[in-house]
Amino acid sequence: MPKKLIAKSKKRKGELGAVKSKRITKNKHTSASSNNPDRVIKGKKPHSYREKSTIKLLNLYSEKPDDDLRRARPSQAAKIDPDRRWFGNTRTIAQSELDSFRNEVREVSNDPYSMLVKSSKLPMSLISEPNESEKRPPLLDIETFDDTFGPKSRRKRPKISVASLEKLVESADMKIDEYKIEKDKNIVDVYGDRIEVRDKSLGAGQSRRIWEELYKVLDSSDVICQVLDARNPIGTRCPHIEKQLKKQPHKHLIFILNKCDLVPTWVTTGWVKKLSCEYPTIAFHASVTNPFGKTALNQLLRQFDKFHKDKKTISIGFIGYPNVGKSSVINTLRAKAVCKVAPIPGETKVWQYIALTKRVYLIDCPGVVYDTGDSDTDLVLKCVVRPEKLEDAHIYIQGIIDKVDKEHLKGIYGIQDWTDCEDLLTQLAKMGGRLLKGGEPDLNTVAKMMLHDWQRGKIMYYDAPPKDEVVQGQ
Repeated sequence: MPKKLIAKSKKRKGELGAVKSKRITKNKHTSASSNNPDRVIKGKKPHSYREKSTIKLLNLYSEKPDDDLRRARPSQAAKIDPDRRWFGNTRTIAQSELDSFRNEVREVSNDPYSMLVKSSKLPMSLISEPNESEKRPPLLDIETFDDTFGPKSRRKRPKISVASLEKLVESADMKIDEYKIEKDKNIVDVYGDRIEVRDKSLGAGQSRRIWEELYKVLDSSDVICQVLDARNPIGTRCPHIEKQLKKQPHKHLIFILNKCDLVPTWVTTGWVKKLSCEYPTIAFHASVTNPFGKTALNQLLRQFDKFHKDKKTISIGFIGYPNVGKSSVINTLRAKAVCKVAPIPGETKVWQYIALTKRVYLIDCPGVVYDTGDSDTDLVLKCVVRPEKLEDAHIYIQGIIDKVDKEHLKGIYGIQDWTDCEDLLTQLAKMGGRLLKGGEPDLNTVAKMMLHDWQRGKIMYYDAPPKDEVVQGQ
C-alpha cells in the first residue's frame, strides 16, 4: 500500500476517535465543582475526589425544607367512603354467645400451653368475672377522726368486723386452719428463749432486698423462665411464685431443667415428662462451648416473640433458687460471658438486662429462697449457702451420707469403711493432712471441702422421678 494512503487512513482513524471522545464527554458535566462526581482537575488524581454517596449526603444537608409541606395541616378535608359500616356498631354479640365464650376462656386459662395472642380485639372487661372482694368503706366519711380519737370522741365501744357470734366463731376456725407452727417466729420454749436459726448464713436469699429484685423482674417480664436443678427439681421449685403468676394471666411460665449432665438420662426424661404436665419444660445443659437444649429454648423464645408481635420488645426473666445456673443459661444463649458466674451461690446481686436480639431481652435475677419450713440440713444440701460461711459445717455431712450411695463415696475419697459421720471426716482429715494443734483432725475444714464437692457435682446424687415416669423414661 502506498505511503499516502496509509497516512490518510491513520488521519481518518484519528478523526473518528476525536468524534467519539467528543460524543462521550458531551453528556458529562464539565463543571469543576466539588459536588460534580464527573469533574476532571489537572494535577489531581481521581481517587482524591468526593464520592457520589458523599455528594448526595452533603446535598441532603444543604437542601432547603419544603414550606408548603411543612405548613400543611395534619387533618385536612377529605371524602369518606359512603359505607354503612362507618355508622353502625363495629362488633355485636348476644348474651348467650358471650356466656359460652366466657366459659371457653375460663377453661383455656388454666392450660399452660395456650395463650391469648391479641387481647386488644377481645372485650376482656365483659369476659372476666367481676372482683368479689369488697372495697374498703370510706372510714372518714362514716366516722371522723375527732369523733373517734379527739377530746369530744363519741366512740364508746370497739367495732367488731363480724355481725354475730356465729361469724366470729367461723373466722376463728378459719384462722386456726390457716395457722402453721413452722412459720410462727414468736414461739418460746419453757425456758423463755425464742427459737431462732442457729446460723445467720442460712437466711441467704430471703432478705427484703432480694425479694424486691425478684418482683422487679416479675413485673418487667412477659415470659418467666424458672430454672430448676435436675438433681432436685421439686426442692428447687417456688410454688409461691407460681401462684402469684396465676393471678397475672398475661405472663407465661416455663421450666428449664438445668444441670441435666449431672444425672442419668432416664432421670432427666422422667422429670421432663412429669413437669411437662404442668408447664412447658426443657432439659438444658448450660455451656458456652458444648450446650444441650439451646436450640429448643431458642425456638420456644421465637414462638413467644411471634405471639407478641403487637409489642415492640419482649422480656424474658430468669428466676429460681441460688446456684441453679440462671446466669449460665443466659451466657449459653448469648454464646459468650455477659453475666458474671461462679460455682457458688449468691454471685448475682442485682437484676440486669441483656439483649438477645433487637426485640428479645433477657433479665437475670438473684437467687430467691422461699421459706417453706425446710430444715437447716435441707437448705445446705439445696446449695443455697456458701460452705465457707457455715460455722459448724460438720453437722450437715450426715445428710450427704444418707443421700449418697456408700460405694460411690468410697470411690471418690478412697476410704474403705467408716462407722459414722465423725469417723469419715477424721479419716479424710488424716489423709489430707488437715490437722490442728496436738494432731487433732480439723473436722470443720474437711466438712466444708465435702460440701464444695457436693455443690460442684463431684458427689453424684439425684432425686428419682415418680415410678410411672421412670418406666416410660427407661
